[in-house]
Amino acid sequence: MPHERRQTLDWLGLRLVPGVGSVTFDRLRRAFGSPGAALGAPLKALCNLAGLKEEVALAVHNKAFAADPGRELERLEKLGGRVVTLEDPEYPPSLARIYAPPPLLFVRGGLAGCRAGGVALVGSREMTAYGRWVAEGLAGDLARAGVSVISGLARGVDTVAHQAALKAGGHSVGVLGCGLNVVYPAENGRLYAEMARQGAVISEFPLGTRPAPANFPVRNRIISGLSRAVVVVEAGLKSGSLITARHALDQGREVLAVPGPLGAPGSQGCHELIRQGARLLTSAQDLLAPGALPPLLALAAPAADEPPDLPAPAAELLGLLGPAPVHVDLLVRQSGLRPQEVTALLVNLEMAGLVDQRPGKYYIRT
Repeated sequence: MPHERRQTLDWLGLRLVPGVGSVTFDRLRRAFGSPGAALGAPLKALCNLAGLKEEVALAVHNKAFAADPGRELERLEKLGGRVVTLEDPEYPPSLARIYAPPPLLFVRGGLAGCRAGGVALVGSREMTAYGRWVAEGLAGDLARAGVSVISGLARGVDTVAHQAALKAGGHSVGVLGCGLNVVYPAENGRLYAEMARQGAVISEFPLGTRPAPANFPVRNRIISGLSRAVVVVEAGLKSGSLITARHALDQGREVLAVPGPLGAPGSQGCHELIRQGARLLTSAQDLLAPGALPPLLALAAPAADEPPDLPAPAAELLGLLGPAPVHVDLLVRQSGLRPQEVTALLVNLEMAGLVDQRPGKYYIRT
């Protein structure tokens, strides 16, 4: 078997172990050097790895895959798809810089169009005629300017944004909350096929994964991670698009919102974002003007080398911070450390001049 295919199977195999998500995958890969080495590690070494549950260590050691990696790869290839790992040059650089990026992506289509960083257009599934008009106009203008339009292939704003980008001859990426072989919603089957030909359809979920509600907030972090900016076209106060906006802020992306009619329920979420500091968007020129978007380098460049004596927990905590303020409670959840440990590490990092505390227990990386 070719070495490259063996590596792909190792990455896929580790991802198919129950209990191994993005954070655990990264922890195992760093501890043992590669997914293949993690799968071949002694049980004692796996059990001694901090933060790894015993049942997960046993599953990794026993290679208790949820599905056979070889057969899954064959199924994916018959579908016209492929696996793109975090170490693959094709992996989008802006996505690689987020906290706990997907270790691998299941992909149909081409990712080259979003390497420069796209713009995400998100919004309500129950859009109004106004929302449709805005989404069509923005997506078409961005696509004609060579900007990849990123969205979630859901009903409403997502669908209209993808369709308008493709109609304009541009590139568009649809990020799924299900497996790559599951078309959801079903009426988007034709759009899905067009996206795979002219843009890309991607998922971090294995084949056959159903579109469970819990998958979509996880999916949303990829939409924002692929983008240099996130535009909320139309959203109510409880819209899932606001989750994407929060992910964008955590990742240091700019959030923009389109104002709507006063009192319109479908625009209340946008108005709330603007009140909280999101940039008001009135046309695509607000994104296309020189200097309107941050350069990709600011999002995707490798972080500067950490001080060689920085302890591993401190380095990991520092890696969770960027230019956007992050609350200490979120740092506790993302790091898996105890609150008192996070507080002590933040004090040390602040004294070293590496982080800065903002009001309300928010922190940024300096």
